[in-house]
Amino acid sequence: MTHDLDQIFAALADPTRRAILTMLLEDDMAVTDVAEPFQMSLAAISKHLTILTRAGLIAQEKRGRVKWCKLEPDAMRTASIWMQGFGQFEPVNLEAFERFLAIELDNDVQLDPSER
Repeated sequence: MTHDLDQIFAALADPTRRAILTMLLEDDMAVTDVAEPFQMSLAAISKHLTILTRAGLIAQEKRGRVKWCKLEPDAMRTASIWMQGFGQFEPVNLEAFERFLAIELDNDVQLDPSER
């Protein structure tokens, strides 16, 4: 499993590959459509797609003359489960934090300058 996670996180380390995964959230895409928004060669995009495929994050298949890419959520699920092991990192409730700050700042303003 460590090798799989290493490949997944290595694949996710690149912003181009993360952008490709985001695009594939919408729907399957032809390789040429995946390459379109990027200012790089089709060969460079193919290398990125190979890394994503080896990590198990996407699957590629040929339909007629066109190669298609689709998201494979199971690999991402594996990484997500691993990260959940660090559950002590709770998401910050920004609304509660804002209320806390408002109360604290209001209390600070009401204090006599000699009490500060």
